[in-house]
Amino acid sequence: MKKVGILGAGAWGTAIGKGIAENGHDVEIWSFEQPVADDINGHHTNALYLPDVDLPENLRATTSILEAATDKDYLIVATPSLFTLDAVKAVLTAPNIVEGETQIGVVTKGFITQKKRVRLIVETLEDYLPGFYKGNIVYISGPSHAEEVARGKLTGLISASANPKNSIRFRQLLNSPSVVVFSSLDVIGVQVCAAVKNVIAIAFGILDALKERSEPIFGDNTESLLLAAGLNEIQSIGIALGSTHPETFTSIAGVGDLDVTCRSPYGRNRRFGRDVVLKKVIEPYGTIQEVQGSIKTLGYLPEGLFAVQAARELAEKHRLKLRIVGGVYRILNREAEPDDEIRRILTTR
Repeated sequence: MKKVGILGAGAWGTAIGKGIAENGHDVEIWSFEQPVADDINGHHTNALYLPDVDLPENLRATTSILEAATDKDYLIVATPSLFTLDAVKAVLTAPNIVEGETQIGVVTKGFITQKKRVRLIVETLEDYLPGFYKGNIVYISGPSHAEEVARGKLTGLISASANPKNSIRFRQLLNSPSVVVFSSLDVIGVQVCAAVKNVIAIAFGILDALKERSEPIFGDNTESLLLAAGLNEIQSIGIALGSTHPETFTSIAGVGDLDVTCRSPYGRNRRFGRDVVLKKVIEPYGTIQEVQGSIKTLGYLPEGLFAVQAARELAEKHRLKLRIVGGVYRILNREAEPDDEIRRILTTR
């Protein structure tokens, strides 16, 4: 039996914790919100983020982030990318982390921007954690909506690390009758897939809403065109940043996660794209920064809203022509109308 801490009591952090607890391990999850912690401890549910799911009694919650990280064999970072670095900074004094005794995994999808520099999550955290964590952090991703994982739907994940032993350790921790985990050495490629697919999913949601609105030019063929073009853009960024394995992009980390994020009704980024068209949620704002600043009024957090700005900056830095990334940015920055821009993206040769 292992002691496992999870930073982040959102849907995905809770679902991951539920599976690990059901594997017989003790799990302590950090919640920023006291009512969520009280719900988990008092009712064994997380009604706010993962409704109608019963949680095991050996999954407990705390509002002390340091407590969640202290004396743990494993620590999983599951906070939104906007808050990931602050969360990790808050646990640096845990004695077991100071000594490098805790295995650290990350399930957050996105980029971190520091001093106008866009970086991948793992390399950023390595700069703050003690030196022996460099090359030893495990990044976990794949087509895995929390709502289905928590309900036992068969799911595949990728456990990526430069240290294959650590990858296997997290495979053993997470494997269950309904979760199948595979190993990878391509930490960069898996992270890029996880971050940029959310941008493509916003474009897909916009297209889906336009199709629903009876735009005669858009159909099922158009969706496949967008998915294929989106995968190419993901791969272009991955190669530019140093991805080591081309098969990453055709694996569940790449095409698998892209497909489910775009097509599933659980996908927040797809939902956001639809809301841009059908609910005109960005109409009151003048720039993408204003949209990002008003995220609380939206009621949910689409990671792609922030990843698109980072991906666009990476495209400029590496001189990549990324029509979908650029088009989604222009739409969210109020430079172009969704129907005109989606049409331009997909018909430009």
